[in-house]
Amino acid sequence: MGFSLKIKTKNGGQHIVNDLNEDSMISEIKDKIHTITEIPLASIEIRYGFPPKVLSVEDNCTLKSSGIKSGETLIVDVKPLTQEEKDAIERAKRLAEDEILARQLAETSESGSSVANGILLKQVVAADNSCLFTSIGFLVSGKVDTSIGPYLRQIIAQTVHNERETYNDGILGRNNADYVAWIIQESSWGGAIEVGILSAHYGIEFDVVDITNAAICRFGEDKKYPMRGFLLYDGIHYDPLYLESLNGDGQKTLFSVEDEEYVYEMAQNLAKEAQSSRQFTDVDKFTLRCIQCDKKLKGQVQATEHAKETGHTQFGEF
Repeated sequence: MGFSLKIKTKNGGQHIVNDLNEDSMISEIKDKIHTITEIPLASIEIRYGFPPKVLSVEDNCTLKSSGIKSGETLIVDVKPLTQEEKDAIERAKRLAEDEILARQLAETSESGSSVANGILLKQVVAADNSCLFTSIGFLVSGKVDTSIGPYLRQIIAQTVHNERETYNDGILGRNNADYVAWIIQESSWGGAIEVGILSAHYGIEFDVVDITNAAICRFGEDKKYPMRGFLLYDGIHYDPLYLESLNGDGQKTLFSVEDEEYVYEMAQNLAKEAQSSRQFTDVDKFTLRCIQCDKKLKGQVQATEHAKETGHTQFGEF
């Protein structure tokens, strides 16, 4: 007897599979799901029934014994990582970073130039919605201070409020007053607008080392500020960079734009190395969950549209 199933993906796609029977194994439907979605077989999560529940039987079970009936809708998604898997990914990421730094150290030592006096390192800050503000605070003070966020948010809000012609609806992507109310919330993320405002506030050029594009975006470059600091950006998260001295002089977070161009070159190399080892998050593909309504969203564009439609601003990675 024919056996028809509807496959529904989290992004709204729907597919009909009708070349199975009740004796077909779960492994067969997973093969078809893999072909449709390109989700790795080991990462496929299937939900069925109402309310939807996770299918937890072995792959050699039949559709009949699993309780899946003809005409059923299967909701397909990527299986959440276990803590062990997350730890393994983090260890691999740290190992890749160590390899980059080791190569960088070897290259600078061989060059015999002033670069050999130090190595550019990343200061890891909390992966919360205030990572940009914590990072800039570190560059300015040399300390990780997670309490600086509200202070910097107020500076940004006041600047935008006072300069309405500069920060108009087109620049902000929303009404000026709405933006001011939004940016002071702890759940709101900082980005290019906020970096530019804080660059002007401190009179420091902030250079964002974009891993995704292996490029550096310079904020305040046209102002000819004498000093610069570097921020590493992986697509959703900021960490500050600092120079660790190799002769015992300690760390350095700000650099002369005129006299320390070699640090800029080190930042460029770091971006290229990090990109080649894929230490970035593709903002068009990563999955978010709206904390306020539990809606699943794919990428920055969907998150932005959802925020505009609902006023929800609290998101977490899913």
